[in-house]
Amino acid sequence: MTDAPLKAVVIPVTPLQQNCTLLWCTKTNKAALSDPGGDLNRLKAAVEEHGVDLEKIIITHGHLDHCGQAGMLAEELGIPIEGPHKDDLFWIDQLDGDGARYGMEAKSFVPDRWLEDGDQVTVGDLTLDVIHCPGHTPGHVIFYHQPSKLAVVGDVIFQGSIGRTDFPRGNHQDLINAITQKLWPLGDDVTFIPGHGPASQFGYERKTNAFVADDVLAARQGS
Repeated sequence: MTDAPLKAVVIPVTPLQQNCTLLWCTKTNKAALSDPGGDLNRLKAAVEEHGVDLEKIIITHGHLDHCGQAGMLAEELGIPIEGPHKDDLFWIDQLDGDGARYGMEAKSFVPDRWLEDGDQVTVGDLTLDVIHCPGHTPGHVIFYHQPSKLAVVGDVIFQGSIGRTDFPRGNHQDLINAITQKLWPLGDDVTFIPGHGPASQFGYERKTNAFVADDVLAARQGS
């Protein structure tokens, strides 16, 4: 659709192939990068290729591959960072050390705005709803554009899988609750861009996902 209010392009970055999303308002040409964890030259080239005006960075959570170089990019371009929830501060504070451990350049930062459940983020004339979805990390948020039925979900859910919960302050039940109580009600027809791998739809995952499909959860409750 040429008249779609939002357009999005996924640019995998870092050796972990994390899905950085460039999304923009087609009316104003204003854009945001979600989770620019690395490969900044590639990201800046994508911004130039699509001819958009990058106005901010938005972050789903504090892991290295999602935000290790976000502060560096924000400083270089003079743009703000919004997100994640403040419960991920401890992850962001240790980015320098995590980068050294993984052989990746990373730098801690302080977001210009921490996000809470129910907040909204604007990109041009677009309004993205912020939904706090802890479990993978305690401060994980997702961004949802209701008119486009599109969600950027970070590492909450993937096609056929869900986020790991064995990291510090991860919680498996919190993650299951976030998916079933906060994401499913958005609608089966919502397309989501995960932090890794291909996009999918909530309805498809409710039928097929080995961790959170409706019949899988029902069987566990009945056992």
